Amino acid sequence: MHIQMELQSDVPDTQQQMEQQHFHVLAVDDSPCERKLLERLLRECSCKVTCVESGDKALEYLNQLDTHQSNSADSTASSSSSKSPQQEGLKVNLIITDYSMPGMSGYDLLKTVKGSSSSWKDIPVVVISSENVPSRISMCLQEGAEEFLLKPLKLSDLKNLQPHLLKSLVHSNKDTNCSTDTGNNDNVVKMNNNVISKRIAMSPEPSERRPKPKELAVV
Repeated sequence: MHIQMELQSDVPDTQQQMEQQHFHVLAVDDSPCERKLLERLLRECSCKVTCVESGDKALEYLNQLDTHQSNSADSTASSSSSKSPQQEGLKVNLIITDYSMPGMSGYDLLKTVKGSSSSWKDIPVVVISSENVPSRISMCLQEGAEEFLLKPLKLSDLKNLQPHLLKSLVHSNKDTNCSTDTGNNDNVVKMNNNVISKRIAMSPEPSERRPKPKELAVV
């Protein structure tokens, strides 16, 4: 009986962490209107949001966080190994970036973040676009994007990103676990009207462009 009670108490632990955690999302889009929409939708999902207007600004922000966290870690190393709530709040749990932007594109940002020598390669990245171009989708997913979302975004689209946020939480709690934990998430193919998962987008059959995103056929 005692063992059963312990098992029951452990099961919801990760879920409770999810509910209590205000995940930090870095939203990147050159359009002020799109940034406002992203910010509103993400806040409705109880996420903390930082919006920037370009890939260069996104990298600048990530570098600033690295510097801040490094300084904080040095100053607190002798006192405690646990992170304070402020430090946890600085961590970026997800990057959502537009594909087409002046200067550094979302694809270039993705490649930089996911580079082998990058300190941010474990941050999940989601690419968004108003254009359903199969070659772009394939390139982004091959470079490590978790999803490719078609605009206009809806609240349900962002709620379906929860597994990727959970993955970032698991990674931060278990630093010894690598990206091999992503297998379960990749095997769950969500048939949303304007969400293209890794398996779907990698299909050899071409997707067709249709007037309304809700009518897009995903094969």
